[in-house]
Amino acid sequence: MKQNSIQLKAERIRDVIRYISRFKNATVVIYIDDNIIDSSIFANHIHDISLIKEAGLKVLIVPGAHRRIDAMLKDNKVEWTLQNGIRVTSSEAMPLIKTAAFEVANNVMTSLAGEHLTAVIGNWVRARGKGVVNGIDYGTAGEIDKIDDLTLNTVLNDGIIPIFPCIGWSLNGKPYNISSMQLAAQLSIHIKADKLFFLVPDAELTDRYFVIPKDIGLSTEGNIPAMNIQELNSFIELNSSPAKKLSNDEQSLFKRIISILELSRSACESGVSRSHILNGSIDGIIPCEIFSNLGSGTMVYSNNYGRIRAMRREDIPQVMSVTRPFVDNGILLPKSEKYLESHFNDFIIYEIDGSVRACAALHIYDRSQAEIASVAVDETCSHIGIGPKMIEYLINKAKSIDIKSVFILTTQTADWFESLGFKSDKIESIPARRKEIWTPERNSKVFRLNLN
Repeated sequence: MKQNSIQLKAERIRDVIRYISRFKNATVVIYIDDNIIDSSIFANHIHDISLIKEAGLKVLIVPGAHRRIDAMLKDNKVEWTLQNGIRVTSSEAMPLIKTAAFEVANNVMTSLAGEHLTAVIGNWVRARGKGVVNGIDYGTAGEIDKIDDLTLNTVLNDGIIPIFPCIGWSLNGKPYNISSMQLAAQLSIHIKADKLFFLVPDAELTDRYFVIPKDIGLSTEGNIPAMNIQELNSFIELNSSPAKKLSNDEQSLFKRIISILELSRSACESGVSRSHILNGSIDGIIPCEIFSNLGSGTMVYSNNYGRIRAMRREDIPQVMSVTRPFVDNGILLPKSEKYLESHFNDFIIYEIDGSVRACAALHIYDRSQAEIASVAVDETCSHIGIGPKMIEYLINKAKSIDIKSVFILTTQTADWFESLGFKSDKIESIPARRKEIWTPERNSKVFRLNLN
């Protein structure tokens, strides 16, 4: 038991080391909702940002300012409206909006200074007025036109954290109010960021607010840990409107998360490697998301974050590590390094960011039947649907070479295989050379799936 505990700790440490190496010199854009900035947990997030900065990542921060702007306009009795989620004001409101935006940005800069980090607030964003769209005059609302990447790269290379208030300037120096979330997404696209973070209170993709597609796995906390673009499109389509009655605050959060997912999709389709939606109310969520395979939020990705591939000889030590807990619990028979060396062509593995997290094998006996064996998924990934994906992959492989049926032998996972369509069969049905190594002491049960 002690050995298993040490192995689990060691694997977590290996993950951290692996990710520190992987993301050294990576660029991260972080949008921070101003509800987070005004909360007691903000200091903890700033400390975590200092830690990832020390780990070698380049950080850019886009602070939200909608609450501060709301308060300043209200205090000065300046009216405004929302049109399609965009604040619409007259020109007299712009000095107040600008003051509020820079106040929030300055609060962030001061907090970073408390962690001995140098930051600078700049006017790197050129904007144009949104103008009149479908008869609606958007007044002081602007859209991003250009980002001064030359100055920005100089700042980043000097080890300084740039902070972007939600203000852009026209060529003539006229200020416009721009969306902080859109700014974060556009900024990440423009600088080809490795990661885009949205740090928002209570931002979790669970069945509390959303309909979860049946083929998307969940974390142990019930949150969607990752979606590729195709899965994200299905999710957004399925959640075009709330499926259950929500309070006004819940509806607002629902719409906001959908907007963030749409921005994430746009960013990933335009070259950003990954976008992350994080519940900013949770302490430590930023380093957990960066330095672990599954993180603690929801990641949107367009590259091969998680994939099935053929096993290679160099994978053998990691495969043995993945299968060891199942061997210790009597679920799998032990396989020696020599056995894996001679049968590695039968195996597939599921890889997440270069780390083996699951394995399975297809042993072909003849054209009539094949065995699916050695199915093992790392405990940290056991709730995200990797197992069924690997079984489906092997079934399709068997079909492609006209195998008539596949069978499995199991002592403790019968229910799981039955849920995938396998039916109980007799031990006499398996090939003679497989039956030779079956023992009545272990008494493994046979389950079969016909493929024709």
